[in-house]
Amino acid sequence: MADSGPPRPRPRSRVLAWALWDCGSTGLNAIVVTFVFSVYLTDTVGAGLPGGTTPASWLGRALTVAGIVVALLAPVTGVWVDVPQRRRRALGTLTATAVLMTSGMSLIRDDPRYLWAGLALLALTAACSDLASVPYNAMLRQLATPETSGRISGFGWGAGYVGSVVLLLVVYAGFVSGDGPERGLLHLPTADGLNVRAAMLLAAGWMAVFALPVLIAPPPDGDFDFGHLPPRATGVLGAYRKLWSDVVAEWRRDRNVVFYLLASAVFRDGLSGVFTFGAVLGVTVYGISEANVLLFGVTASVVAAVGAILGGLLDDAVGSKAIILGSLAAMIAVGSVLLALSGPTAFWVCGLLLCLFIGPTQSSARTLLLRMTAHGKEGVVFGLYTTTGRAVAFLAPWLFFMFVDAFGTDRAGMGGLLVVLAAGFVAMLLVRAPSVDRRVTR
Repeated sequence: MADSGPPRPRPRSRVLAWALWDCGSTGLNAIVVTFVFSVYLTDTVGAGLPGGTTPASWLGRALTVAGIVVALLAPVTGVWVDVPQRRRRALGTLTATAVLMTSGMSLIRDDPRYLWAGLALLALTAACSDLASVPYNAMLRQLATPETSGRISGFGWGAGYVGSVVLLLVVYAGFVSGDGPERGLLHLPTADGLNVRAAMLLAAGWMAVFALPVLIAPPPDGDFDFGHLPPRATGVLGAYRKLWSDVVAEWRRDRNVVFYLLASAVFRDGLSGVFTFGAVLGVTVYGISEANVLLFGVTASVVAAVGAILGGLLDDAVGSKAIILGSLAAMIAVGSVLLALSGPTAFWVCGLLLCLFIGPTQSSARTLLLRMTAHGKEGVVFGLYTTTGRAVAFLAPWLFFMFVDAFGTDRAGMGGLLVVLAAGFVAMLLVRAPSVDRRVTR
């Protein structure tokens, strides 16, 4: 493929349209996977489920299946969206599927017989959201120059956090808050889970609205020469053959990129573990009520958004690796302090400090990969980025429960998460990062 160099600066409207998709997607995931629908399935729909397996365990199994699907399909998706013209089509298809699955959640009644359908819808939505991040992340190359990629990536992460905050507040105020048979400002009945089911329709509409701008006006691909593109593999087997050849070629050309994919997979799983188990620790160890945990989630998203934006600006000045290492070191220190403290105040202060450094780490991880990736290989590499992240997704949950079992207390689970973050920190020390102003033209 002919390459005319890195993309020229793009209009701010295109950057905004791209970031709005993150706003919709992160908000959707917050409602479906983290705070509302997953809790509805495990605490309400699955209540009284016969058998020895709990609804929470079935939820874990469903998300495990979703992770396996993503691990298998993300590389193929990456190969297919090597061509920038295909990225909008892939993003639109996966986004539409997630919207339809979320809309279907409005049919899941408060009855154990609906648990399996609800778990299937949740798993499909999570898988589609993860797969959609492959073409979405690859679009960053069409929007940013090497000098602006950090701030644009940070802006995208920040928009995602803002989206989750706003949607969480709307759902909490309108559908969930209060006590009694009717909840929220809309006074929706809780009977048969109607208030939660209605919130799922709102979440689906939220995703659809915020995805439209980038689908209508995608990043321009004028800097890519499509006239010299070789025939591309479109079948599954052909895509895997192309993927394998690309992995081998990347390994021979620059093994450092492969090392980074593995290192980032470890510390990103640690970040995910902090989010996943933070609410559990807040309730069981630090005495936070379930209602206050939701409010903590809103505040934490605001803090993480600020951190992502500030980190993105600083990234362009000092480099992505420095941001990642500094943020991980800070999280390890704060987490160690939290491990020794007790009470709601300690959880709020240390928990928000952790979130302040999560945003920059996520943003700079994506930016560093972009700077290390050869032009025209964004789709494949970001597909591997998603796959490697999923490949070690068991690490944080496994160490969390191993530490809990070994020490006999939920508090010790934080120690397991800190081990994952520390392993990612050490692995990142071995990664060679390009200088801030270096352009990757391999």
